[in-house]
Formats: sequence, C-alpha cells, structure tokens
Amino acid sequence: MTSTAQQMRAWRGPALLTYGFRPFFLGATLWAAIAMGLWAPMLSGHITLPTAFDPVSWHAHEFLFGYLSAVVAGFLLTAVPNWTGRLPIVGWPLGGLFGLWVAGRVAVSFSANLPPMAVAVIDLAFPVALAAVITREIVAGKNWRNLLVLGMLVALTAGNAVFHWEAARGEYAAQGYGLRIGLSAGLMMIAVIGGRVIPSFTRNWLAKRNAPKLPTPPMQRFDKVALLVLLGAFITWIALPSASITAVALALAGVLHFIRLLRWAGWQTVSEPLVSVMHGAYLLLPLGALALAAEIAVPGLSGLGAVQHLWMGGAIGLMTLAIMTRATLGHTGQALEAGWGTGLIYVAILAATLLRVSAGIWVMAASPLYLLSAAFWIAGFCGFAILYGPLLLRAQPAKKV
Repeated sequence: MTSTAQQMRAWRGPALLTYGFRPFFLGATLWAAIAMGLWAPMLSGHITLPTAFDPVSWHAHEFLFGYLSAVVAGFLLTAVPNWTGRLPIVGWPLGGLFGLWVAGRVAVSFSANLPPMAVAVIDLAFPVALAAVITREIVAGKNWRNLLVLGMLVALTAGNAVFHWEAARGEYAAQGYGLRIGLSAGLMMIAVIGGRVIPSFTRNWLAKRNAPKLPTPPMQRFDKVALLVLLGAFITWIALPSASITAVALALAGVLHFIRLLRWAGWQTVSEPLVSVMHGAYLLLPLGALALAAEIAVPGLSGLGAVQHLWMGGAIGLMTLAIMTRATLGHTGQALEAGWGTGLIYVAILAATLLRVSAGIWVMAASPLYLLSAAFWIAGFCGFAILYGPLLLRAQPAKKV
C-alpha cells in the first residue's frame, strides 16, 4: 500500500475499523454513558455490580482508565500517522486493540469473580499494547519530538497499575496514589497537546475573519515554564497530597495556566462553539488547580471529590468531547462547524460538572444534584453517539486536518 486511502479501500471489513478514532471514540462515549447509568443506581444502593472494587473506586477507575484511555487511543492512533508520515493501523489489528480495551472493561466490572492479578493483567494489556504500537511508530518515523506524548501514556498506564495494586490491598483506591498519577498524566496531556492545538485551531479560525488579535504562538518560553511548574505541582500532589507546599505549587500552576490561556485570545471565538469549547475546557484546568489548592489549605471547604471533578468531569470530560467532535468532523470530510446539537452536548457536560461540584458545596441537596449531574452526563455522551455515530460508522476515507 502506498497511501492511507489505498489501505482503507483495500479493507473489506466493517467501516468502523478503517481508522483509530472510529471504534475508540464511539466506544469511549458509549461507555461513558453506560458507566454513569450504572453508577447512579450503585450510588443509591439499588444495584450492586460484581466488581471487587468499592463503588466509588470503580466509578473513578472506569472514567480515568476506561473512558480516557479509549479517547487517548483514538486520538493517538489517528494523530501519530500524521506526525510520522506512516500508515495508520487498519482492520483486524485495530479491532484487536479495541477488543483488548473491551476485555478490560468486562474484567474490572466482573472482578469479584476473578483473581486480582488476572484482572490487572487483562485491564493493563490494552494500554501496554497501545504504548508498544505508538513506540514502534515513533521510532520507525524518527518522530522523537513526540516521545513526550508516549511518556504521558506510560504514566497513565503506571497509574492504572498502581490503582489495581491499591484496590487488591483493600485500600480506598479512589483517593490513592494510582488515581493521582493517572489524573496528573491525563491533565498533562491536556496541557501539552492542548497547548499545541488550541492556539493553532484558534489562529486558523481568527485569521479567516481578520480578527484584530491572534493567539500567541504555542510553546514559547512562558509555556514551557508553565508546563514545568504544573508538572512539579502534580509530582508534589502525588507525593504529598495534603501538604502546604502542594497548595502553593498548585496555586502557582493555576495562575500561570490561566495567563497561558489568556494568551490564546479565546474570547474572540464565542460565536463558534467548536473552537470556544476548547478554551472553556482548558479554563477548568487552572480553576481545578486553584480549587484544590484552596481545599488543601482549608480542608472541607467544598470537598476533595467535588474539586477533583473540575478536573475529571470538566477539564478532561469537556476537552475530550471537544477533541472527539472536531476530529470526527475533520476526518470524515465535514465542515468544521458546531451545529446546535453539538453545542447542546457541550452544555450538558459542563452542566454535569458544575452540578457535581455543587453537590460538594451544598451537602443537604447532594442526592438530587448527583442525579441531575448523572442525567446531564448521560445526555451529553448519548448525544455524541447519536450525532456522530453515523459518521464514525460510515465508510469514507479519513482526511488529514
């Protein structure tokens, strides 16, 4: 095969397996909705899932290491061929990777009937295989610049492994080292990759409209300092989650990344949700850092779980949805514009995040706020499946954007 298009035309199987973003974006969104649909009755005690994890740890694991790992896979399996100039993974090898991801979700959800080591091996098989594939592509394409992205994927996988170890020991893994490692890795992906694509997408959109101010080019000295401070804050948080120095480091990182966001001139993009949503999602990264710093300084201010959801449901949930919508439109040859339906699913995920945070502040109303948050979350991801599922299932050569 001499081109991506020829490789795809030669494939005679399901269209879903013609490019990495197709199965993984659809699988991720369906699992985000299904897992939340299970979590709400688990929280109220109406159902009990046969998992060895406690309910909160299962919920945290399946979002961070289930949902997010699938989105990361879809993104990397689509972006890395563009970065390296090599052909994408197509057909049954892609289907095999997706099957490993599905096996992990089944194993964790039914882990009460399996040895902890077996559950960990099954669940970790997917990210390890993905890392091996990405390593091969980066090395073969001599694309050394993106070894940093591979490093963050390895950190996410390490967090998953530690999470399994803590759960097997009977610890509350939802607030353990594994979660902090995995969450930090996911947020660093947003800071690094988002720091490349958000100003680039914004510049392209604003330049077509002759905007008076364009974003500062990405990865200037200020950006590198901000990223190093954020990395230091995460390392401190992983090691010393309740220490005063952690609060100071997180507050400093939050301020620097808020300034970084302002440099991208996102206030001029409010008329196009496909662009402005990325700025809104990135805003939740520094806001989460500042909120967590405040919670460490004044314990019980709004609850650790509430402020972490600014990161998990907000920064990660909304940013991944933004990336999936844009990538799906661009790689299936659609206009890069958000219709009213896409705007509504963005609003739904933002509402779910704010309602979940509010539940930690207004404890007396926590139960209905949890349910409302879950309902908006499910609506947002089901909305993606309805609007974008047909594009992901349709046979059409992918385009580079």
